[in-house]
Amino acid sequence: MTGTPTPPRRTRILIVGSGFAGIGMAIRLRQQGIEDFVILERASDLGGTWRDNRYPGCACDVQSALYSFSFAPNPAWSRVFAPQEEIWAYLRRCAETYGIVPKIEFAQEVTQAVWDDREQHWLVTTNTQQWVTSMLIVANGPLSDPVTPALPGLDTFRGPVFHSAQWEHAVPLRDQRVAVIGTGASAIQFIPMLQPQVRSLHVFQRTAPWIVPRRDRGIPLWRRSLYRAVPALQRLVRSGIYAFRELTFAPFRRPGAARLVQWIASRHRAAHVADPALRAALTPTYTIGCKRILLSDDYYPAMSEPNVRLITSNIAQVTADGVVTADGHSHAVDVIIFGTGFRATDPPLAPHIIGRNGKTLADHWRGSPSAYMGIAVSGFPNLCFLLGPNTGLGHSSVVLMIEAQIEHILGLLALMRDQGSAALEPTPDAEARYVRWIDARLADTVWNSGGCKSWYLDSTGRNAALWPERVGRYRRMASHVRAADYRQAPVAHEHPQATAYDRATTETHLP
Repeated sequence: MTGTPTPPRRTRILIVGSGFAGIGMAIRLRQQGIEDFVILERASDLGGTWRDNRYPGCACDVQSALYSFSFAPNPAWSRVFAPQEEIWAYLRRCAETYGIVPKIEFAQEVTQAVWDDREQHWLVTTNTQQWVTSMLIVANGPLSDPVTPALPGLDTFRGPVFHSAQWEHAVPLRDQRVAVIGTGASAIQFIPMLQPQVRSLHVFQRTAPWIVPRRDRGIPLWRRSLYRAVPALQRLVRSGIYAFRELTFAPFRRPGAARLVQWIASRHRAAHVADPALRAALTPTYTIGCKRILLSDDYYPAMSEPNVRLITSNIAQVTADGVVTADGHSHAVDVIIFGTGFRATDPPLAPHIIGRNGKTLADHWRGSPSAYMGIAVSGFPNLCFLLGPNTGLGHSSVVLMIEAQIEHILGLLALMRDQGSAALEPTPDAEARYVRWIDARLADTVWNSGGCKSWYLDSTGRNAALWPERVGRYRRMASHVRAADYRQAPVAHEHPQATAYDRATTETHLP
């Protein structure tokens, strides 16, 4: 912070991030009658991932009816898999409808959070302000900070360079020679959009992804009108999609089911890639599911076009006018676009969150993020995560996980109220026991044994990203708060504002 210091602002609950997790948490707090909270958002608008990722072709890979809040169905989705602009508009509409927008403080980037054990609160510092809060909820998500590899010579390149999550729409791409580095979930969406307009497209692939048909289609107006008139029908569709998605978990643990999905993906590739050499280069060499399974109907056709070249040799360096690969070839390009993912298992805030005894979250994790229920960490009282460690999914909608975690946090607030606690955190034993269970359940999944290196694995080689079971099991576990698994600290002394809050919330009935 710069300039004259201002007094810290106080709020009972501070939420970091205004994507699905932050907005959902705020809505549920208001529905429970809790108004003393603030959302800190580092950008100038809400939306998280769906605000930042505005590349051509950006869309969700989970059906829209399931990738939305259960308490806020949207009958107006135009497609089975909604495009980015519709999802962003949906989030904005939810925030406006439930009165959340006035609760958001924009352009507030958290730079540090320190737990004061005597006062039993967090002191949170942003780029412009300090905040005092009893509970800190980190909801900025695992896909919020893009990764750009440090390629030798990248700073010498004369043309535009950007990441897909920071798309430069002002950069002209028509008739340009474009390099795309990476073939993950974002790249397979924007490559088909770029292919018809660019002069040449050089796609640098490190590992071929498994791709299955997307089968997206528009939702006709009559069906949207029916959903609007009969909301129960859309809820029924959502339930059907949920049930089907739960069935699709099987390939991640059962080899027989994996072989079936692998056969479907292979048939899909063979149907759209006639050139045997290109088809071979696009064929993965690891078990399906080890890396994220991707959905696309137009990626393989785009890769088969004459102006597209697939390059599988490693990148040696970037020059002023192109990319040189390890096989000695130089590829002249005008623009470089990275589709290289995010810091999913290396949370940027971890070194700046300081718990009891002055220990940072990064020190506590030692390169491998973990948390009790993916929500709370011992030694860091009143700190909660949404979409924290081991809560990602390979088969269904993370919005389901977000909602389950929100209900667990509401349960923690109720426990603190009922027990008269000022601070709460999981016991070291409960956290260690939970993480051992997670690791044991992950051991026989394809994510851990499928023969690939994915972003699911952290710097130590541990899978710190994914939930190892179906969504239903997490929802059942999260619905119950085990008081014995939490260490609680009684209220040491009361500030006038805290006392007023406690009086107000004793009349609130949390689930």
